[in-house]
Formats: sequence, structure tokens, C-alpha cells
Amino acid sequence: MALLNILQFPDPRLKEIALPVEIFDQTLLNLIDDMFETMYEAQGVGLAATQINVQKQVIVMDISEERNQPIHLINPQIIKKENMIEWEEGCLSFSGVYGKVNRSQEIEIQFLDKNGKQKSLHADGGLLSACIQHEIDHLNGITFYDHLSPLKQQLLRKKLSKVKSRTL
Repeated sequence: MALLNILQFPDPRLKEIALPVEIFDQTLLNLIDDMFETMYEAQGVGLAATQINVQKQVIVMDISEERNQPIHLINPQIIKKENMIEWEEGCLSFSGVYGKVNRSQEIEIQFLDKNGKQKSLHADGGLLSACIQHEIDHLNGITFYDHLSPLKQQLLRKKLSKVKSRTL
């Protein structure tokens, strides 16, 4: 397994749209393993392949406190959305900043597992629902920044610049 570099906003590669996975082989399994290792090392709860500059529709997540309930989604599609809620989100591509985003509280998705088997998942509110929507947005070249008003985008950019100046 290997740690991968997570792209940081405003890297233009975060705007690229991922392609569906068509080949289910050892390369895909290695990618999923490396993504989990990278996500856990970065203390994240989700990671989309586009965030590591791999333009494939692959997502890994683990929202458990114990970090022992890994979920992977390949070619995910939201097939049902209901009830909007406001959710505060962070992102591994926006280190140290958070923003409030409107998300559907209840969603249903279809996806493939690492063996290419069709699956579905129902998420009703909370972190799982928000995380799935957040990561699927990444696959479509959308970041949580894009959901913010122009004023909130400006404030987030200021926060990012302060966070970056503290780490230099």
C-alpha cells in the first residue's frame, strides 16, 4: 500500500469529471487500498479518486469512530433524494476549513463493489448521507466550495490563506 498525494484547492484537477470504472482487476483493488490508507492517514472520513488525481469513479469512506467500517463505492449514482438539511462540511482538499452546505437528508444510491457486483444503499440523514453526496460531487468536479454563496466563498478563501500561512 502507498500514501497518495491529496490535491489541494484551488488545484484545477479537482474540477475534472471522473470516468466510470470498467475494469475490475488488481489495479483497482490496489487503488482502493491506497485510498483507504491515504484517507486514514489524513484523518478523513471520505476520499474520492479525483482528489488524488485519478479520474475514475471510486470513493472510499469510513465514518465510524473506531475507523473499522470501510465502505467503497464504484460508479455510484444517487437515485433518490429527499428533504434538505444544512450540514457543516470539511474536506481533505480544503485542509482546516469548514462550510455549511445544503444536502439531501435521505438518499438512495446504486453502485458497484470491487468485484463489479451491483449494490444499493439507503442513507437517512447524518454523516453517511452527507459524506456520500460530498464525495459523489468530487467525482463530478464539484467541491463543497461550489455550493457556497460568493460571500461565503470569499470568507473561505481568507480562512484557507490563514491556515496555509500558519503551516509555512
